[in-house]
Formats: sequence, structure tokens, C-alpha cells
Amino acid sequence: MESRGSQPALSQHEAFARIRLLRSPNIGPVSYRQLLARFGTAAAALDALPDLASRGRGPYRPASADGIEREVAAVRKAGARYLFHDQPDYPALLAELDSAPPILTCRGRLALASQPCAALVGARNASAAAVKLARDFAGGLADAGFTVVSGLARGIDGAAHEGAFPQTIGVIASGIDITYPPQHAALQERIANEGLLIAEQPPGTEPRGRHFPSRNRIIAGLASGTLVVEAAPQSGSLITARLAGEAGREVMAIPGSPLDARALGCNQLIREGAVLVQTPEEVVELLQSFTGAPRSRFRVGEGATDFDYAELAEAGWDGEGSEAIAALLSNAPIAIDELIRQSGASAAAVHMALLELELAGDLVREADGLVRRSGVPAAG
Repeated sequence: MESRGSQPALSQHEAFARIRLLRSPNIGPVSYRQLLARFGTAAAALDALPDLASRGRGPYRPASADGIEREVAAVRKAGARYLFHDQPDYPALLAELDSAPPILTCRGRLALASQPCAALVGARNASAAAVKLARDFAGGLADAGFTVVSGLARGIDGAAHEGAFPQTIGVIASGIDITYPPQHAALQERIANEGLLIAEQPPGTEPRGRHFPSRNRIIAGLASGTLVVEAAPQSGSLITARLAGEAGREVMAIPGSPLDARALGCNQLIREGAVLVQTPEEVVELLQSFTGAPRSRFRVGEGATDFDYAELAEAGWDGEGSEAIAALLSNAPIAIDELIRQSGASAAAVHMALLELELAGDLVREADGLVRRSGVPAAG
């Protein structure tokens, strides 16, 4: 990824164009970055969108300028600010993710995200003992100099924020001006005023099911390690843990009784390679010695083929060969590396073909970086 510290100051015109680009139909974090790399500026990318999306089912219309003006006004009214992916104060660990949010809105002390961070997540319907554990672990981490990151949900998340307060970051699945869950209205406002509140969705967005995995990748991406205190199998906390493992971060879990369904997720994580921890000091020791090579063996991905986004600017892609690449896709998610191997095309050509398919509404990018054809649910 490009060096953020060397970027020139972002003009108001380009900042507005970037927001408009990201809010345009079928644009996600990956396609947004590819478009910037290919065309140099968001304004130029917006001009090119209709041609790039010409394979779609109808004329392509970027987000309206009037809509973005209303969004910017709503962000200001909420007392929030925008943070762009290549600004110097964008969190460095989060920026390492291929799917890092290109634009965030935030309220509070942004410096907290640049300090060593630990994510702490778990069940909403947590046991009383687990809630106390979460509060105690969060307090111990904050005392050791860590910022505690969580998702402001009921149960473990809320206890983690309270235990670490004000050394805490709340990442929400809604717009920056929406409180969820309602029971945490006071806690969310306290975090916004004294800690740090982060949102990826535009203001006014109510939380939906599809937003929570996106929120979870931010929680995992901000931290050098994720601790799961209590979680049932198939829970959102396990998604956060898997995303942390795929990002090459530490994954930790507190074991529980096999007789308690709320502990089965943590026990499963440990069985699959997460580090078993029983005290805050063990978490602190793991994270203080973290050098980018986690001790946990939990679902660490193979890593993608090295790809420089700058190659897109030199690709001269004219659309030829995109049908052959599209023909390799199905409803079963597949790694982009595998598409490159099977197609025999260059990485830049495959990425550009996928970008066109995405703009046309024919491609879905999964949270783990895999891709599949749209219009049908993922297999399994």
C-alpha cells in the first residue's frame, strides 16, 4: 500500500469526489482503491465509471452530488469528521488490510487508534461471570497502555468498553449519528466524547445484518490481537476472530465449561489454534511481544499474490478477455490468486476484469477477500 505520510494535502474538491465515488453503486473498498490507482483521482474515476460499467444491465449513474452535500452536512451536524485511507492519522494496522475502509467517520480522540490496540469481543447474552471477566481484562489492558476496541453490542462488548474507559474505541455498524443498541445510547455518547467512535456507513444508516461483518473486520483490523471472552458457535465474535487470523493478527480465547453453550465458541477457537489465555497479563505479554508473526495458528490465510495497485495505471485494459475471466466465476467463492492462475492473465488484467464485473453488479466480494458471481447466494 502507498505511503500515507507522503501524500499531499487533500483538496476539498477531491475529498468530495472521493465520498461520491465510494457512495456510487457497486463500489466497495477494493474497487474504490483500484479506481483511484487506475485514474489517479476520484474526479477522473467518476468520469470513467459509465464506460467501465457499460457491460451492465442499464446506464450507470454515480451518486448524486446533492446527496453527498446532504451527507457532509449530516456528518458536521453530528460533530464528526471524515478520515481518508491515505491521511497520516489513518490507523496504520487497519490500513494494512486489503479491504480497509477507504473513508471513515469518527468522533472523539483519533490518537487512540494510533496507540497499541487490543480487540475484545464476545456474546451478547453473556453470563455474569463472563461480563466480569471482560470488564477485568479490559481494565488490565488499558492499565498496560492498550486501547481496547469493541463493537458496542450488549454483553461482552459493553463490559469491555466500560472496563477500559476512556481508553476505548467503539466501532458501530450504523451511521455515526445512529445509536445501536438503544440501551447503549449513554455509553456510545460517552465514548464519542472521551474515547473514539468510528463508523464506516454513511450518516443516517440504520444497522443491517450485512453491516456487522464489515464492522467486525474494522475491529479486527485496528488491533494486533483479538480476544474472545465468551461466544457461541457461528457467532459474530467468531467471525471477528477469523478475520483477525486471516489478517495475520493474534487470536486468543478464554476457555469455558463444555456444559455451557456460550463457551463452545471459545473452546472451538482454542481447538483450531487460538491461544488459550486466563489472565490479562497473558494477553499483555502476547501483544507486547507481537512482531507480526502470531503465535496462534488460527485460520491464518495463505496470503494473496503480491500485487501493486500501480500496475492498474499501466495495464491499458480494454475489456478484452473479461468474458473468459467471468466464465471462471460461479456462486462458489474463489480466491483471486486462483483466477489469475487458471486464466493465465496478468494480475492487473484480472483485477480490472473483476472491477468491471463489480461495477456492472455481477460480482460479490466476500469479507475474506474471495469473489463470486452475484445474483445467487454463496454455496454452503
